[in-house]
Amino acid sequence: MADPVIDKTTPDIDEVLGFRTSAARLLVGAFVATYALIAVNTSPPGSIWYELTAWLIMSLAAVALITVRGDPLPIPITVALTAAGVVAMNLVLYQVDPPISGLQLWPSWAALAIYIYMCVRGRAGWAWIGMIAILGSHMLWGQQMGIGYVEGLQLSVVKLAPLLMATFFAWKIRPASRRVFELREQATLRVAAEAADKAVLEERDRRLAQLDDVARPLLERLAGGDPLTADDRLTARLLEAHLRDTLRAPALATPAIGDAIDATRSRGVEVVMLDDGGLVGKPASVRDRLLDNVRDALDGANSGTLTIRVLPPHRDTLLTILYSTAECVTRLEYGPEGHLTNPSPSVPIVPLSTSSGP
Repeated sequence: MADPVIDKTTPDIDEVLGFRTSAARLLVGAFVATYALIAVNTSPPGSIWYELTAWLIMSLAAVALITVRGDPLPIPITVALTAAGVVAMNLVLYQVDPPISGLQLWPSWAALAIYIYMCVRGRAGWAWIGMIAILGSHMLWGQQMGIGYVEGLQLSVVKLAPLLMATFFAWKIRPASRRVFELREQATLRVAAEAADKAVLEERDRRLAQLDDVARPLLERLAGGDPLTADDRLTARLLEAHLRDTLRAPALATPAIGDAIDATRSRGVEVVMLDDGGLVGKPASVRDRLLDNVRDALDGANSGTLTIRVLPPHRDTLLTILYSTAECVTRLEYGPEGHLTNPSPSVPIVPLSTSSGP
């Protein structure tokens, strides 16, 4: 039983045998040219159009064999290829009379080539159906021409040997090719998993090194047992907020932004940083433009609450800045290219009437 047809994007035995290479196209071109020459030079008087029709059928079959995707071949194409050899053979067969030369029965050899590659592409059963039909056509032709069934069979029975070898070859090579693709896919998945694990470990090491740099001095100060000063408490609050920002807004966790946040919080401003992933995949120019705007907003805040949020991907707004004080609220929105969209910088701030989020 033939395997189900796989998706066209899945690697198949065509890649192993190079059906889509320039060499394969060159081979098909030679096939078409050779049988065109034979058809023209071996046709009996008055049968040239039958010969050319048979040649066209076999040429289209050869082209389809290397261009149609799927492993095994899709059933409609398989049926067409199987019938092509039988139809082409009968078109020519009943235009010749005994005695004949071997080249006059050229469609049977062309069909044999098609059937051999059908075996490789997972349709050996259909190839045998086509070959048996061709042998039957020869036997009927022999009987009608008065030379008998056996004589008609002898004209093409020799073609069974190559088809048998092709069937055996396909029986061996197809499972091996599937195993090759399975191993390649496993290797790809393994490399991807190793890369992901390495990235996780590198990120962990980076975070630990960062934590060691920023937290160790304060932890050593706390471990000393001396009373904490107001500056120590402020440092601890800023450190806690900084660590929270690196987790909640990693896209905004740059040294320049971190310094600006610390300075803003030191002035008594509550700063909230949120990152929903909208900056992932954005060009460096967009990222730098937004970070400059964020830093300007931090530098200009002297009281109240400043909330900066990177929105999820595929939104019309990429980043919002909401600055709330006891007197008013200002909301700035930046589009996918990092430019201010609403309100414009020249619009006065709006008096606070209802609470709103970024």
